[in-house]
Amino acid sequence: SVEHSKHLGRTNSDPLNHIRPPITPPRLLYKPPGQAPSPSQQKPQLKTSSLSSSSLILALNPSMATEMMSMSQKNTETRGYVTFLAGNGDYVKGVVGLAKGLRKAKSRYPLVVAVLPDVPEEHRQILVAQGCLVRLIQPVYPPQNQTQFAMAYYVINYSKLRIWEFVEFNKMIYLDGDIQVYENIDHLFDLPNGYFYAVMDCFCEKTWSHTPQYKIGYCQQSPNTAHWAEEEMGPRPAIYFNAGMFVFEPSMPTYHDLLNTVQVTQPTP
Repeated sequence: SVEHSKHLGRTNSDPLNHIRPPITPPRLLYKPPGQAPSPSQQKPQLKTSSLSSSSLILALNPSMATEMMSMSQKNTETRGYVTFLAGNGDYVKGVVGLAKGLRKAKSRYPLVVAVLPDVPEEHRQILVAQGCLVRLIQPVYPPQNQTQFAMAYYVINYSKLRIWEFVEFNKMIYLDGDIQVYENIDHLFDLPNGYFYAVMDCFCEKTWSHTPQYKIGYCQQSPNTAHWAEEEMGPRPAIYFNAGMFVFEPSMPTYHDLLNTVQVTQPTP
């Protein structure tokens, strides 16, 4: 696997400004003058060992998941894939692989790479050469009550919230930089608007070994495989999704709501 290296901040309007000094808003790098981030001449479909396009949908209202938008809606939308990169490590190779995979799958939409300031100029130029739109973002830091994570990897992920600021796009698909795309997944942009789509994760990884879910073999993907005794264990765990891939709609109000929620929500045990 490719190493993640990461760091994190916030804009003047961020509710967590008291944690870090004010910063300038993110900006788009390497965009030719006068050229908007319009879709490129390509198109993708993703397969990984853990994901398939048929199992991708976790909507707030699952019954809406099979409805498609009209052609007129599609034609008025600006869409794009987006990934995240931090540090000067080898993770840039994964992002290059992602860009190549989307291109090979003939995606019609661009890949935006949200980079933190510690990504070297050399790595940014490599991404530009791969046809990526490189966008500089400033770090987002967690509240003081959430800094006790064992690995900096988890802290750096707060900066991913910045992608909700990319409001020049109507809809985006986030993909971790170590995901490989083998088939076209552009059709996921056609899912009905107004919903967040992601893949339900399970609790089988060792990182969950301290939880009751792990101990009884509970899996939200197949909840009937293990009995959850609510009278003894309390309510079933909240829905948990894998943040390595999701479909979302950038929105400044949503971005600020997320920051507010992070500030008042206790970390998962």
